Amino acid sequence: MPRLSEYGKLLRNKQVLKRTYFMAEKPFAKLVKFTSSRYAKNNGLAHDKVLLQFLERRLDAVILRAGLAKTIMQARQMVSHGHLLLNGNKHNVPSYFVEAGDVIAIRPKVATSPLYDGAFAQAKTDISRLKVNKADKTVEVLNLPDDSIQTQVDVLKVIEFYARA
Repeated sequence: MPRLSEYGKLLRNKQVLKRTYFMAEKPFAKLVKFTSSRYAKNNGLAHDKVLLQFLERRLDAVILRAGLAKTIMQARQMVSHGHLLLNGNKHNVPSYFVEAGDVIAIRPKVATSPLYDGAFAQAKTDISRLKVNKADKTVEVLNLPDDSIQTQVDVLKVIEFYARA
């Protein structure tokens, strides 16, 4: 494999992060520019931490982290097919940013499906920011993601990629 140029390294990091969260280029670029220019700068926060926090606050990412879905694509499909209730209302936008205190539940119509029985049986209960209630088939967002988010991507290189343009 040939050595990558500096631009190639930046591009590779961006593509890995973008594909990890299964996002299209335009919404991903918009999110990176929003978090780095407005949110991080005005609140005195590190740009890379803020970007990861916003990516982890997406509804599809929360479903994946709670263990209800095996892949981000499956989580997106669960949300977009309208199988979930967010604070009691039907919700079908995977890119919605959840807030602390939000409760995600399975719609009663599909709650008896083997997909959701198996999903809640294997749901993760070790994530400190999410409270998974297997009996009620709900996931409560206790607080927003913190600085302990681990990733294999150098997020600062992603921000640097968009700063070049």
